Amino acid sequence: MTSSDSARELPRPTALERMTWWDRAAEDRIIAKLLPTVLADPATRVLAVAGDRVPLADGGLSWDTVSRWVDPAAPGLVEEWAFLGRDENGAAVVMAVLAADAAAPGDDDTSVTYASLRTATPSLHPAEAALAVTAVSLGRWHIEAPFCAACGARTEVLHAGWSRHCPSCGREHFPRTDPAVIVAVTHPGDPDLLLLGSNAAWTEPRYSCFAGFVEAGESLEGAVHREIREEAGVEVGEVRYQASQAWPYPRSLMVGFTAEAVDAGMARPDGDEIVSVRWFHRREIGEALGGRGDLLLPGPASIAHRLISDWHAAGSP
Repeated sequence: MTSSDSARELPRPTALERMTWWDRAAEDRIIAKLLPTVLADPATRVLAVAGDRVPLADGGLSWDTVSRWVDPAAPGLVEEWAFLGRDENGAAVVMAVLAADAAAPGDDDTSVTYASLRTATPSLHPAEAALAVTAVSLGRWHIEAPFCAACGARTEVLHAGWSRHCPSCGREHFPRTDPAVIVAVTHPGDPDLLLLGSNAAWTEPRYSCFAGFVEAGESLEGAVHREIREEAGVEVGEVRYQASQAWPYPRSLMVGFTAEAVDAGMARPDGDEIVSVRWFHRREIGEALGGRGDLLLPGPASIAHRLISDWHAAGSP
């Protein structure tokens, strides 16, 4: 099923009308035989997801028809099915979870491409972007965690794809979401300076906000103070919440903040995860956001980009 031969047999997605509204319809997940019912309905929309890749066509998600995946003649590439909700017309929206290494359709249709969520999100309508993030997050969980963490038995899908039940020990498992903080650090004496860091894992001189996972028993504010101290060497004062973003790399909820450094002169990289920290002037940030200059910033799909651009806009004339 995950072989290159079978992957090349992927059916060609068919672009349907763009989605402008999406309801998770969580109350429907407990309906008996919900998935078989909606998979028998020709009005159901199908989104085929492979790892973190989603199909794109005509500037939006490429929606498939049910018949392409449930027809007996269709190749058996679907690992799991999941109910994602309903569209603006009440039609069911389901996901066909493919193997992460499934190739893009190998026929003559060049209008459809499978693209990473990082690449696809900025160009999508907000409703389709939110649904794509949900689909990738849920789909990767099904692929990566099919066995019970307590006893090792193969689990069974429940709640239309939103939980897995262990028939051996009886445990029920749910998609995991790990909270992480991400912070834009401002200067205590100059409102036109922003502190950014460059990660050792990056192959290019890119700078971004500081981020890290929340540890066991730690508050979000506590994680902010610890991460900035560890990565950038500075203490921060008041922590101010800005926004959050679901980010399935690997399974995070990024919670964005701004915080002001207490002593700007203490800024230094930890030398391990962060190899460089710099105070950037608002002018430099503006040039980078406009695609000019040498500074590379996070892509527009990330909350880091939003934190930086919001900070820049707040102080621009």
